[in-house]
Amino acid sequence: MSIYYLFIPAALLLVGLIWAEREQRPSLVLLFKTPLSALFVLTAILSPHAAPAYFWLVLIGLILGLVGDVCLALKGEAPFRAGLVSFLLGHVAYVVAFGLLTPPSAWLNSGVLAVCAVSALIFLWLRSGLGPMLGPVLAYIVVITLMVVAAWAGVCNPALPRTAAWVIFLGAAVFYLSDLFVARDRFKSPGWDNRLLGLPLYYGGQFAIACSVGLLT
Repeated sequence: MSIYYLFIPAALLLVGLIWAEREQRPSLVLLFKTPLSALFVLTAILSPHAAPAYFWLVLIGLILGLVGDVCLALKGEAPFRAGLVSFLLGHVAYVVAFGLLTPPSAWLNSGVLAVCAVSALIFLWLRSGLGPMLGPVLAYIVVITLMVVAAWAGVCNPALPRTAAWVIFLGAAVFYLSDLFVARDRFKSPGWDNRLLGLPLYYGGQFAIACSVGLLT
């Protein structure tokens, strides 16, 4: 079975998830979100594994994303912190995975400066509302910035298949953007519009990274 058939139930579950978020039905949010997140894990598992080490690291990152999704669907500060840690570790797994494709010694380029500048501005924007979460959020921003930097390094690496390199970067970039809406919802301006925009970006990013497993030939 082609992994792309998984996108059909994923799209339906995403629509249901956005509806559940709008209706503020936590039980339904969890009901839609859990299988939807499980589908990006399944996408990686069913893809060809031409680069086994890369596959296992990405799979770990995806599973941690699934755990984080479940945590963020629960109410309270403790589940939010657990979700943050899970996503943080997932990003670390992605950084290491992308580092296998393009070593860190080749990451320095003009794109790095642009990504770091954007991340610095985001931190300054969020800082006043972070309170005791300042340290964890700063660590999260550093790691997700490294993820985007590592993905961009792959685009600049001519040894990588072009489709794989761009899919990895697209996945990392839209994942990064989705986290802006999570941060905005949590620390700046809560509202359903954050989920309306952030959820499709998040799942698009995770599915792109999952699909990249089968594009490395």
